[in-house]
Amino acid sequence: MPASPYAIAAVWPWLLAALAFGYVLGSIPFGLIFTRLAGAGDIRQVGSGNIGATNVLRTGRKGIAAATLLADAAKGAVAVLAAGAMAGEPASLAAGLGAVLGHCFPVWLRFKGGKGVATTLGCLAAWSWPLGIAACLLWLLLAVLFRISSLSALLGLALTAALAWLLAIAPPWGHALSSLPLAVVVTITVALVWAMHHQNIARLLAGTEPRIGQSKKT
Repeated sequence: MPASPYAIAAVWPWLLAALAFGYVLGSIPFGLIFTRLAGAGDIRQVGSGNIGATNVLRTGRKGIAAATLLADAAKGAVAVLAAGAMAGEPASLAAGLGAVLGHCFPVWLRFKGGKGVATTLGCLAAWSWPLGIAACLLWLLLAVLFRISSLSALLGLALTAALAWLLAIAPPWGHALSSLPLAVVVTITVALVWAMHHQNIARLLAGTEPRIGQSKKT
């Protein structure tokens, strides 16, 4: 039986609040904060100017890069878990999407943030830990095969989105690992991450995308 208009109207404020909560949490620029605290300067003036862990690594400070990766993933996971605990799966999905949007478009940095990979991984792990593990393993496997960070992340997340759909329509055992709403939000999130990598995709098509360990100036 379809939900009544009153029920839908009651849900929307919670979803918007969860989206806003996730956005605020996701917009914390850990890469910028950590590099400044460590005396490494403004990460926006290094390499590609991105605030994510990959660009932080170009400072030569592996510890800061690792901390940025973990913190960016954690803010996605915390947003999902906190919203889910308060208002269930719909709110957790909205908060996760908000966290990725906040990381990519932080209001504090004039909407110029990161590309959302680590935050998406954190959301995936909190939404469904098997999907989170699958995404990380795929990313690592593809990184070993291709030695190109952006390609590994993009393909790994795309395959994870496909897995989310497969589990959502699988027999009952699969429904415990994914759902149709989750598959939809994962797909939207992954599409956003792909859009944020438009310059990387152009370089991949041109064959000029740097490999892991190779410096990049732009």
